[in-house]
Amino acid sequence: MGSLFLILFFISFLALLIGLIKPNIVLKWLPEAKRNRKSVAMYFGIAAVVFFILFGATASPTNDSADADNNDQIEQEEKAKEEELKKEQEEKIKEEELKKEQEEKAKEEELRIAEEEELKKEQEEKAKEEARKKEQEEKAKKEEQENAETKSQQQAVKMAQNYISYTAFSKSGLIDQLEFEGFDNEDASYAVEKIDVNWKEQAVIMAENYLDYTAFSRSGLIEQLKFEGFSDEIATYAVNEVGL
Repeated sequence: MGSLFLILFFISFLALLIGLIKPNIVLKWLPEAKRNRKSVAMYFGIAAVVFFILFGATASPTNDSADADNNDQIEQEEKAKEEELKKEQEEKIKEEELKKEQEEKAKEEELRIAEEEELKKEQEEKAKEEARKKEQEEKAKKEEQENAETKSQQQAVKMAQNYISYTAFSKSGLIDQLEFEGFDNEDASYAVEKIDVNWKEQAVIMAENYLDYTAFSRSGLIEQLKFEGFSDEIATYAVNEVGL
């Protein structure tokens, strides 16, 4: 509508200009006596002013609407920027919280590892302390047993060590030898149990001694070793070791 009034305004203004120069051209419908510049100014001047006012009246709401739309667009853009900024701030806060959470987890993990290492160290120290305590107890028990030995038992142990140092004996053979020397069975058995002897090695040494001084068959040597007090298993082992 505003465009129509604008066109009419220009037509009226153009007719006003032409009429002021040649009134007869634009006022053909009037009597010739009234075809003058005054009539042109009255008709077309008033028309131009009216159409211009109407154009202004109808164009104004359009401009207001455009301004309103422009304001709405600006407001929406500002709102979008605010939302974007808010979103960025929220993302930043979340990222900081996540980073803080990860740091706390890392600290907790370090603390847990440190506690485990400390506990392991304490357990190792405790195990060492227990082993040391046990060793001391065993040592004390051994010393107590040694101190608890009777004079006769001490002598029996010494004689058993002397016999083993220069010739081979079976366990039962050494007990018999100590009893032959005058010790009772309890002291003799105590002494044989007390000394550290590998009875298989004793059987091998005795088998070699027998073969050094006389000949034996395999079965005969086994029987001789069994006669000396060795078990069949140990006697057989010794004969195998000497290669018979």
